[in-house]
Amino acid sequence: MGIARRCLEDMKAEDTVEIDLAGKTSIADAMIITSGRSHRHVGSIADKLLQELKAAGHGNARVEGLPACDWVLIDAGDLLVHIFRPEVRHFYNLEKMWGADRPGDRLAG
Repeated sequence: MGIARRCLEDMKAEDTVEIDLAGKTSIADAMIITSGRSHRHVGSIADKLLQELKAAGHGNARVEGLPACDWVLIDAGDLLVHIFRPEVRHFYNLEKMWGADRPGDRLAG
C-alpha cells in the first residue's frame, strides 16, 4: 500500500482514505478511496498509479472506468483503489458502506 500512497500524494490526489478490509471480505486486504479535481486529474492519477504498480512488479492490475474518468477502479489483487471526481464520490459514498469516515467528517478534537 506504500507505493499507492506515495503515488497518490505525488499526484496531489485529495481526501484519501485507507480502509483495512482484512477479516471483512475476501476481495482484498485493503482499499484506498481518493479524489481527483477533474476528469483529466482522475485519469492522470490512475495512469501514474498503474505505471508505479507495474514498475514495482504488480503489472497485472485490472482497471475499470478509465475512458470516462468519473470513477476509476484499480484492482491490484490485495489492494483496491477507487479514484473519483468529488461529486461522483459523494453520490456513491463508499466510505459509509465500509464504515469509514471521509476526511472532514470527523470532529476536530
